[in-house]
Amino acid sequence: MADDCIFCRILAGEIPSYAVAESDRAYAFADINPATRGHTLVIPRTHASDIHDIAQADLAACALLAQDVAARAVQRLGAAGVNLLNSAGASAWQTVFHFHIHVIPRYSGDPLRLPWTPAPGDPGEIAAAASQLRG
Repeated sequence: MADDCIFCRILAGEIPSYAVAESDRAYAFADINPATRGHTLVIPRTHASDIHDIAQADLAACALLAQDVAARAVQRLGAAGVNLLNSAGASAWQTVFHFHIHVIPRYSGDPLRLPWTPAPGDPGEIAAAASQLRG
């Protein structure tokens, strides 16, 4: 536990939260600044600052719990779709430095607009980046 981490304090019961689901390695709770109805955060029970710091078993547990919450959003809230979002680092909009996955239910006509609009890229640059990322 990191003493100055708000998510660690939630896990310790020092700060109240609206529990949604949990497992032995992960905890899901309602975001108090929701992008849409049912916006949930999934966090590991062990502190990890971001995707680069999290243990593989904790990452797997978070992914599985996020999948479960996403299914609940569709089945129980009537969401038409779901965004899963993770930010790693301040330049990627991370504001709480405890790994978390946003599970954001999407509804027809909801006001949420993500800042990225897909557009075709340069094939040569795509191939070059893929080559650098490969094995």
